[in-house]
Amino acid sequence: MKKITLLLFILLISQPSFSADQTIEMLNKLGKEHMVYSEKIVNIEVGDTVFWKSTTPGHNVEFIKGGVPEGVEKFKSAISKDAQYTFEIPGIYAYWCTPHKGMGMIGFVIVNNNKSNLEAIKKIKYLGKSKKIAEELISSL
Repeated sequence: MKKITLLLFILLISQPSFSADQTIEMLNKLGKEHMVYSEKIVNIEVGDTVFWKSTTPGHNVEFIKGGVPEGVEKFKSAISKDAQYTFEIPGIYAYWCTPHKGMGMIGFVIVNNNKSNLEAIKKIKYLGKSKKIAEELISSL
């Protein structure tokens, strides 16, 4: 009986922990801001999934070229559709809404609190209002 109890205990404590998936809404307005993601910075762990909900139409998610860790493939969702991405590589992921990037609709996902690609994130050529917002967000990292 002790062996069975010990075996069950080992199985229970060795189960992988559940991921802390996050949901981010794509919005036309949030408070005084227009064309915005509901969360601008999200911290997650490897294996977690971020869901972008198309709460208001006309938005998408696109990883910014040069704004993701090495080895990450291009990611761009369809306009006005929910999207999701499971993060497998640690680092900072910069993304924006393709039609509204110049209006400041950008965000960052930080995986495993790894900021090894921060210098690359700083070198991105942000457009329009995204430039000022990116500077503010980067300074808060």
